[in-house]
Amino acid sequence: MRVEERGVTLIEMLIVVAIMALVVGLTYPSAAAGLDSLRLRSAASEVTSFLDTAMERADRRQQVVEIRISPKENAMAARSADSSFVRALALPNFIGISAVEPPVVNASDPNEPRRFLLYPGGTLPRIVVQLESKDGRKRRVVVDPITGMPRSEAPEDFSPARQGGVSEQQK
Repeated sequence: MRVEERGVTLIEMLIVVAIMALVVGLTYPSAAAGLDSLRLRSAASEVTSFLDTAMERADRRQQVVEIRISPKENAMAARSADSSFVRALALPNFIGISAVEPPVVNASDPNEPRRFLLYPGGTLPRIVVQLESKDGRKRRVVVDPITGMPRSEAPEDFSPARQGGVSEQQK
């Protein structure tokens, strides 16, 4: 009487493990990039919400609100003149504030903190906060003075033609 052997051989097991390692090795970079992109979108959403809250406070409570954006500290702060409204936003280490627009003319250091005042009933300043991840991905949060709403833009939306400006081809 012959006993049937069950199970897998060592060679079969090594082949399966090698195939799994190959699949993981091929999919990891795209999964990591997707995670970084998600983190950048989340940070842009936090900045959008922060700016919206400050603008809402200035409008509803009829108070002047100062917004301070500090690229060095990788943080933002908002406060009212009487300090009844104080908010802070610290961005995660893997996301940084790479630029704030409009640029300061004759600034010795472009990373100096920028201050913007929001007046109740007044026209909002055009504020642009550019965020950048450690791997170089960028996203901008723009406060539109016409609509009064902050919005997040992907890099493909940065082009001058989409902004109403003149593109290189039109010159």
